[in-house]
Amino acid sequence: MQKKLERRLGLFPVTNIVIANIIGAGIFTTTGYLMGFLQNPVVMLILWGIGGLVALCGAISFGELGAAFPEAGGEYVFISKLYSPLLGFLSGWLSLIVGFSAPIAASAIGFAKYFIWAFPQLQNWLMLNEILSVENFSRCMAILVIVGFSFVHSRGIVLGARVQNGLTVLKILLVIGLIVAGLLLGEGSMQNVRSVKTFQFSFDNWKALGLSLMFIMFAYSGWNSATYIGSEIRTPRKVIPRSLLISTLTVTVLYILLNLFFVYAVPASQMRNEPEIGGLAAGLAFGATAETIISLLISFALFSSLSAFIILGPRVYYKMASDGLFFESIARINRKHKVPSNAIFLQAVIAIVLVLSGTFEQILTYMGFSLGIFPIVAVAGNIKLRRSTHQQLRLPGYPYVQLFFIVVSTAILVLAYFERPVESSIAVLTALSGIPMYYWFQRKKKLS
Repeated sequence: MQKKLERRLGLFPVTNIVIANIIGAGIFTTTGYLMGFLQNPVVMLILWGIGGLVALCGAISFGELGAAFPEAGGEYVFISKLYSPLLGFLSGWLSLIVGFSAPIAASAIGFAKYFIWAFPQLQNWLMLNEILSVENFSRCMAILVIVGFSFVHSRGIVLGARVQNGLTVLKILLVIGLIVAGLLLGEGSMQNVRSVKTFQFSFDNWKALGLSLMFIMFAYSGWNSATYIGSEIRTPRKVIPRSLLISTLTVTVLYILLNLFFVYAVPASQMRNEPEIGGLAAGLAFGATAETIISLLISFALFSSLSAFIILGPRVYYKMASDGLFFESIARINRKHKVPSNAIFLQAVIAIVLVLSGTFEQILTYMGFSLGIFPIVAVAGNIKLRRSTHQQLRLPGYPYVQLFFIVVSTAILVLAYFERPVESSIAVLTALSGIPMYYWFQRKKKLS
């Protein structure tokens, strides 16, 4: 075994990984929930634009951080070096439990739901009706997908990147095809965009706005993903910021247009709390046959997101273990395939546990709150970075870009906490549970 990753990725595969990481279960599953919270299509579309702006501000900030610290690990590295190893460890700990494992679980569940939507008789064909409930059948499918892709990515970054490139191209073509065909050829009405309920800015509605933006930011999560594989990127000081900015801008445009298609095709009353919004919109816009085909395509497009998360997460755990802050075996690099195989399979186990626990909406809320905490800390680190000797790149907008990101992201978490206190509290406790683990690993490190 060896302990060094190789710099083999250029701008195109890294940009693909970032786009695949962003466009995932969120965009194909959250819009129905948002309409349930907001009951106003115009407000919802505006929030998707605000979410894109927040993600872009984060991408600019992480572009500078990634150029300064071009290593595997993302905010774990940034926070450890700019603040303290303890705070950095907590971000890495949350990445392990939630940051990557939970999106893998969500993407796998999203795949299963869309696949079953396309083939509702599948469980009957496999003669599993008497053995499994519909929900458990869906979970079994999700687990098989997680195991399969974890095995693929344990075979090497080059093979993994090739699979990722193909999946991402398929996903982008699918999204663009849905937008163009849906708005130009599909059945629907722009009358659906008109507000069905006037939005009043009461405290309850502010909480709904916060929770909605948290779901939206989950859909945009991944705008920082190039920084997690910094140790495997050629010329990282150029590639990291460019890939983040190109990807985030591209996805923001696609998200707004795709949601416009959803609203155009589906009346607000039918959209509320519908998780398979893509399949529903396709069915209403193009008919039952198209609904089956597009639901199937969306299910396979979610492979791209799941695949990207499986690539990125283990690099964080590898870096933590390399620093002596995690189990030593997780820092081992497979000699033949040159990837952190043990970290990949550990992540798969945690994702499978999450698949088996909680409802889809609960997982989304828990995950969305968790993912919002440490990027705020990392972006605030730009202020410290500008005053340090590590600064390698100065992107425009400082400090207003960083302040906008911090203020809006903090407001989202506060409002979401009031709206969903149980799931949000569990997310906070998950982060804090890393404190005793940090000191345990530190003590072990000193004794070894």
